[in-house]
Amino acid sequence: MEVPQIIRTYCPRCRKHTEHKVTLYKPGKRRKLAEGERRYIAKKKGYGSKRRPEQKRTAKITKKQVIKLKCRECGYIQHRKGIRIKKLLIVEKR
Repeated sequence: MEVPQIIRTYCPRCRKHTEHKVTLYKPGKRRKLAEGERRYIAKKKGYGSKRRPEQKRTAKITKKQVIKLKCRECGYIQHRKGIRIKKLLIVEKR
């Protein structure tokens, strides 16, 4: 699916419609010392077993892509919940 590089939409900080730069959201590296990560590592620890049973068949073949919008005036970043698509292409509007 093709998405334009610049979208004109509402900015909650500016309280008006402004141009937003569009990028694809990618999660950052997980912190090893975060409480949830420590709990996950502790649960995984043991003799040969996994924390959860490994899934044999996956039901879904796509992921929900999240779009990150950055206001060009104030720099406020907001996320827009995406739809299920295999590939998201950000194209320059001609």
